[in-house]
This record gives sequence, structure tokens and C-alpha cells, in this order.
Amino acid sequence: MGFANVSEYVRFLHNQVLSNQQVADADAPENFSARFPKKLIRPFHKTAFGEMLWGDSRAFLFNGTKAESVDLIMTSPPFGLVRKKSYGNEDADEYCNWFRPFAEGFKRVLKDEGSLVIDIGGAWVPGQPTRSLYHFKLLVMLVEEYGFHLCQEHYWWNPAKLPTPAEWVNVRRVRVKDAVNTVWWLSKTPFPKANNRRILAPYSKSMKDLLRNGYVAKLRPSGHDISSKFQKDNGGSVPPNLLAIANTESTSRYQEHCRDNNIPIHPARFPPQLPEYFIRFLTDKGDTVLDPFGGSCVTGAVAEALERNWVCCEMSEEYLNGALARFTPRPAPLLKDRPTNYEIAPPCAVPVDEDAVPLFADGGAKRPTLTREPDVQLQPQPKRRVRAGG
Repeated sequence: MGFANVSEYVRFLHNQVLSNQQVADADAPENFSARFPKKLIRPFHKTAFGEMLWGDSRAFLFNGTKAESVDLIMTSPPFGLVRKKSYGNEDADEYCNWFRPFAEGFKRVLKDEGSLVIDIGGAWVPGQPTRSLYHFKLLVMLVEEYGFHLCQEHYWWNPAKLPTPAEWVNVRRVRVKDAVNTVWWLSKTPFPKANNRRILAPYSKSMKDLLRNGYVAKLRPSGHDISSKFQKDNGGSVPPNLLAIANTESTSRYQEHCRDNNIPIHPARFPPQLPEYFIRFLTDKGDTVLDPFGGSCVTGAVAEALERNWVCCEMSEEYLNGALARFTPRPAPLLKDRPTNYEIAPPCAVPVDEDAVPLFADGGAKRPTLTREPDVQLQPQPKRRVRAGG
């Protein structure tokens, strides 16, 4: 049948069985409420505003809370990576099927004016320098099958991310560093509550000069009509949907607690600034924020600091034991000292003799012969400017 190895053939047979089962069950929708009873979750820790639950979040989605009771679902589910990680990620090929109970549960508990925010990284096809489409397929499924609306896609750029995947970036030199996660912002209706004045970015130097010195209203060559209203000082600029947040935590209270108590550090934590952005943008004080893939409970810690009610569900007791450090003896405060911008060098800025650096005609299909390990250097910390007095 043309398969390269036995593993591919076994996967083919496995997927055939799953497809046949789906056809057989098409006329009988699964009863998720019965499949995920409330006994699959138990209380783990409570705070002034929220609680951590230990167990399967699907039990919470179908039996642990009322319908239309959540204002924001802010989460980063296990990515559809082909190479398994310690926190139990799902294979990209079956990701959408695995996600269906969560999608149904999200639709049940989310308010009409609420939002669903999913931070999700991409995956690479095994053995190839090509990308999996699993996260795009997930988005299409959520919109076309479950009726969610895509309010806006965001892109989280981590300026401090190492050059990966190393095989294609550093060894074969046919791809560039993968440093961006997609963040889908969805909702049950086209008009969820939101206000971008909650998340303003500092003005650039040129904008400050414009506000100070004035601006002549005119029509730009692009066709945009820049009126005199452009000179109004709104206290900051509307941020773009590219979120530049370096994930460089290494000496936090959480990590020290885990090291001191021999607790595994969760390997896929997002920085607090990511949930802070969406919690400020999309919720009010007293609203309810849910993270069904709680991990080390970063979402809960940020929600606690912002006085939102919250629930984090996590299946690993070890990760929850580590997460306790975010709340005891008192909740961790939000960062005050944060960069106002990051610098990124433009590509093609280093002079290159193209004759001395030919293209790889085979596109990297053949691995180069190395006399030593590839020279993979750690990236320096991104330069940043800190607010005066920060």
C-alpha cells in the first residue's frame, strides 16, 4: 500500500477503526454529562476569589457548574505535538476528536457575552520541515461545527525563544526560528463584551512628538484620512494583535518552591502577562474566569490579583502542589517592572556573499555531514526599556 514502515501502516489501520466508529455513532450523539460525572473532580485549594480542582475538567464543564456561568475561558491546552511531552499532549492527527468534549463543554458554560481564548502552538510533520495544520483544523471545527465566532486572532511572540526546531534551523539551515504561538479569541455571539482602553500600550516616541508638536491633517498616500482627531491624547495607543511577551521566568517563587520540594516544574507555562491582557480586556471585577487545563495555575493567580472569580482544573496533583506557591502564604502580585517595548533586528541586515552561501538545492532532504555538534548558541536576553521609576 506504499507505507514507509510498519508504524505508518498500524496508524492507518487505527484511524480506519476510529472513522468507522464515528460513522456508527453519528446518529447517536454522545452523552458527555453521563460520561464525565462530577466525582471525577475534587476540591484541592481555595482562595479569596477562586479554587483549584483536581481531576478531569470535562466533569466540571458538564456537571460541576451551571450553564452560561463563565465570562472568560482562558487556557492553553496540550499542543498537538507529534513527540510526546511529560504533560500528556495529544497526537496532532486525533487532536480535533480529542477536543470535541471540551468544545461542547465550553459552549455549555460560556455566557453569550463571554469569550473563549485558546493559546495554541503549532507542530511539525514528523521527519519533514513542513507544518501540521491541526490548530487551523481546530479553529475551523470550533467555528463551523460548534458555532463559535472568531473575534480576532492574536499572535504571541516570545522574543527570548531559542532557535527551534534545531534540526531544520541550526543543522540543515532550511527554516527560521519558530517563535510565535497563535491565540484564538472566540465567542458564542459576534459581540462579546470588550474594551481596548483597558489594555493600552505606551505611546511611541514619534507619537509623543506628534502630540507635543501638532500634526497637519491630511490624506495619506495609502488612502487613510488622518484627521485632527488623531492628535487626541488617549493615554496610550491601541496595541496590535502581535503580543510581544518574553517568557524568561527562571527564579520565581513558583520555581523555587518546586525545586525546594522536589516537585516537577510544569514545562509549558505561559507568562502572566498573556492571561492578564485578556482578563483585563474581556472581563470585569467579579466575573468568572475558567482555565480547564490549569497546569501551574498562572491564569488563576492573575485572576486572583485582578479580583476576578476563577476556577483552574488540572489532572496532575504534582502540578497543583507546585501551583500552591502562587497563592501561599499570600497571592503573588502582578509584575510592576515590565518592558515598554522590545527590539527586533530586521532580517537581511548582516552582509552575505551569496556566491559563498549557495541555496540547499535538495531543500535540506539530506543531512549535512558534521565534524562536530552544530553551533547552537543561547540567545541573549532581549533588550528592553523599563519605565522610569519601575
